[in-house]
Amino acid sequence: MWTKQKKNRHTGRLIVPAVAASFLAYFAVHAKSGQYGIEAKAALEQDLATRQASLGRLVKERESLEKRVQLLHDGTLERDMLDEQARRALNMGTEDEIVILR
Repeated sequence: MWTKQKKNRHTGRLIVPAVAASFLAYFAVHAKSGQYGIEAKAALEQDLATRQASLGRLVKERESLEKRVQLLHDGTLERDMLDEQARRALNMGTEDEIVILR
């Protein structure tokens, strides 16, 4: 009677874990350095902080401009403000004035 002998190979058992490990490694790399990863989140937070500081500065500037516009409205027209705006627009001054250039 003849018997066929077969070698016991363990490589078949390693295929599924190797494929799973490669998928996990792929997703881990992209979770760290991808477009929406941890490093990108830090960059977005830095950009957000910069833009919020810029927003605060622009809000203050807008409030200042709104105050100046409010002084030019009818009924509350300030003569000094009107005179200042006219002189600045026309680039003129009188002989007895001292002009301070910015």
